[in-house]
Amino acid sequence: MNRSVAVDSLSHAYGERQALADVSFSVAPGEMVGLLGPNGGGKTTLFRILATMLRPTSGDARLSGRSVLSDPHGVRAVLGVVFQRPSLDIKLTVMENLIHHGNLHGLSGGDLRRRSRKTLDALGLSDRADDRVESLSGGLARRVELAKSLLHEPAILLLDEPNTGLDPNARRDFLDYLDNLRKRDGVTVLLTTHFLEEAERCDRVGIMHEGRLVAYDTPSRLKDIVGDEVLVLSGPRMPEIRLDGPHVHRLASQLVDSFPEEISSYSWGRPTLDDVFVHLTGRTLKEAEA
Repeated sequence: MNRSVAVDSLSHAYGERQALADVSFSVAPGEMVGLLGPNGGGKTTLFRILATMLRPTSGDARLSGRSVLSDPHGVRAVLGVVFQRPSLDIKLTVMENLIHHGNLHGLSGGDLRRRSRKTLDALGLSDRADDRVESLSGGLARRVELAKSLLHEPAILLLDEPNTGLDPNARRDFLDYLDNLRKRDGVTVLLTTHFLEEAERCDRVGIMHEGRLVAYDTPSRLKDIVGDEVLVLSGPRMPEIRLDGPHVHRLASQLVDSFPEEISSYSWGRPTLDDVFVHLTGRTLKEAEA
């Protein structure tokens, strides 16, 4: 298999706390892969290792054949990064931010300005090139972050919770830009997220829990783990209860009749990735976050 990203038995500990435990997976060129899980699940530690910001305790990872251990400079040359926290200078214009970032990658002169204009045009930002970043909406500012990461024409994009703080429409627009980018240029995209709708848009999803990769497959195959249906029961004096299996909705009326005081509402439907997370970890994503 031709692999753009190959993660091999990565582990990392902060003192006695094991943040990442024996994580292995691979990503094919042009794929978009989402790492889904709560804060504290190991996603950010993995991101920092792949971005060459942190050395693993053990294991290795290769991006376009370059090792994060033995060739970190080579990894940075093929990698574009969008951090969870904004990294733009809000007092500079959009174009000035791109020029300064390009300089850090050794770009200059006419080539840098050509790349900057091309990237802004591709992301629908040409008419905002001379606007200060502080005047942009959150969604537009994230697109400028993406434009910065693409200036040196990387083969791989690494995005750490790129849509945190954005409204649902802005998140969808951002994902649309990523889709167009990888289909047009064959860029590989690896993103961390706790948004289910982002994970649903990915080719494959890795579910992270307590530092481990507990599942890695397409969204549809992951949901097949759960079964055909999920029945959710709730009431004033009991925690939410989930039942999964074929035709499980047929139990709903029987359970309500048997426990009318305990069950106040119920619903059923096809499994979601949150149901997969519950099936594998015993908790919903929100519960895991808490």
